[in-house]
Amino acid sequence: MEQELNSISRVAIAGAGPAGCMCAYFLQDFCDVTIYDYASPLRTLLPTGGGRCNLAHAEYDFKELAKNYPRGEKFLYSVFSKFSTSDTIEFFEKIGVKTYIQDDLRIFPVSNSSKDVRERFLKALNKVRFKKYIVSELDFEKYDYIVVATGGHSSYTMLKKAGHNIIPPKPALVGLKTVEKFPAGVSIRNVSSCGFVDDLLFTHEGVSGPLVYKISSIYARQDFPYKINFDFCGKIDLQDCFNKNPHKSVKNLLADFIPKSFAEFILEKASVNSDEKSHNINAKQRDKILDLLNNFEVKVTGTAKGGEVVTAGGVDLQEVDSRTMQSKKVSKLYFCGEVLDIDGFCGGFNLQNCWSTGYVAAQGIIQNLGIQR
Repeated sequence: MEQELNSISRVAIAGAGPAGCMCAYFLQDFCDVTIYDYASPLRTLLPTGGGRCNLAHAEYDFKELAKNYPRGEKFLYSVFSKFSTSDTIEFFEKIGVKTYIQDDLRIFPVSNSSKDVRERFLKALNKVRFKKYIVSELDFEKYDYIVVATGGHSSYTMLKKAGHNIIPPKPALVGLKTVEKFPAGVSIRNVSSCGFVDDLLFTHEGVSGPLVYKISSIYARQDFPYKINFDFCGKIDLQDCFNKNPHKSVKNLLADFIPKSFAEFILEKASVNSDEKSHNINAKQRDKILDLLNNFEVKVTGTAKGGEVVTAGGVDLQEVDSRTMQSKKVSKLYFCGEVLDIDGFCGGFNLQNCWSTGYVAAQGIIQNLGIQR
């Protein structure tokens, strides 16, 4: 049974992004909730999934789901056990957002519109007040509970002052700058590197695409420069290919495995004439070409602009109770979303973190209030 508004606890939520709004939704029937943000609510939802809003990923085993987070995996076991992918789908269905699952297991709204999701979500927050204001201090005289859901760049000064350790933020899910210069705009499918297999894109600065986003996440805290290796073809018998196509140019033969423009790039590095016939390629040249195809090394010098704009870093997870999202340092202070030292790969994982931690923070406050559900 809902309590009278004038007798219930006041909650301030700093940040009107996905996590803060999720927390507010589950609190609004039990508390007097105000969300503070300097810009429009849920604005960060609009560009997700290329404007289609990749809400989640269809992995229903919470431990398997948590494997997609380079930072926060074990912490999320408790969180995802309380609010799972199934719960996410159910929540959006409840507010009028029907979903579907792509072949790659990414979950999208049937409307394929982030704007539609945003509008329906905001409509569901019918008991929540929004104020345009940047929270710069923890005002427990005015509010009984404070939830910090400010994303990956704000509030750190305020939280440090309150005694929290902040893991310095680093960009993740971004392209990488390299010493090597490549034919920009060329993409290659199913490239292997660092234990992943995904698509790679060459840019004027270096490398990008889904594979590189994963690598940039894994190496987010690695000092520059560092080296990574790519396998473009897997196991192939190049000599057998030459034998079966003796009069085919080596450039055209390699184009069966990689784009022709990149084949020319590889052959130039191997000091082989790209128009040379396959039967004229000697063993030393063959081995050099094969090494470049299977063990192509690049030297990474930094991160490029763009990408998913996710940060690795934030509030130290050792200082947060994963069962409630409450601070272990400051009573009645809660966290949710990317302000925490949690980040996931592309594919709906970062939004799932927001939905789940937002829900758990709300339940933590409700539990603290002693409200029986």
